[in-house]
Amino acid sequence: MTVLTLTMIAGITILVTLVFIRFQDATPKAAFPSQISLSDGTTPVAFTQTKDWYAIITEENNILIYDRTGALIQSIPIKIQN
Repeated sequence: MTVLTLTMIAGITILVTLVFIRFQDATPKAAFPSQISLSDGTTPVAFTQTKDWYAIITEENNILIYDRTGALIQSIPIKIQN
């Protein structure tokens, strides 16, 4: 019984150590931009990103797509049908 207990404790300790080491070395795929400049009166409601670009959805139903330098790539108006 003691051998089984010691084996289980050692196994859990090894698993926790391996998970800790794995997540410690993980680097984020895409970092948040340090600053986002929107035109006056624009209210953001959502944000999403990839490693190459990020998008902001506005309250005015537009999707604004920026590259990582902060330059606007595309503006997509959303037409909501009722």
